[in-house]
Amino acid sequence: MKPLSLTIILSGLAVAALPLVAQDRPKPDAATGEIARSGQREDFRTFEAEDGDLAYFADAARLTQEGGEAVYEAVCAGCHMPEGEGAVGAGMYPALAGNEMLEFPEYPIYVIVHGQKAMPPLGSILSDEQVAEVTNYIRSHFGNDYVEGEDGIAATPEDVAGVRP
Repeated sequence: MKPLSLTIILSGLAVAALPLVAQDRPKPDAATGEIARSGQREDFRTFEAEDGDLAYFADAARLTQEGGEAVYEAVCAGCHMPEGEGAVGAGMYPALAGNEMLEFPEYPIYVIVHGQKAMPPLGSILSDEQVAEVTNYIRSHFGNDYVEGEDGIAATPEDVAGVRP
């Protein structure tokens, strides 16, 4: 059989099989815009925040955690991991553990406030104090020792204010 004939036959079979594999998708109700729930699993539900979940926010625009560790756990650990080891998967999340880029506070302050590549800017939801505290936390944990000691330089809220627009 010639390659062109085989291609035509296989294409025809694929088109003929489409109705067998296609699923009827429910259409939204014209009045409400909602999709009918028939055939959906009963255990599927939309997430609804509980009262305790809302305690993270004093208002809708700011996080309320205080202290570097609390801010790290609430904002950073999801990507950089609880022990600062970083991750590779849907993206690359740099390890903070043993990271020489944290030697001076200016770099992590700038990245936290303004973001970089896949990391979103967090300056709008963190105060100067929170940014300074989480900067000092990551620079003094996970095997890093850039805050304490003879050459250590701690980040201050004034340092953070200096990088904001």
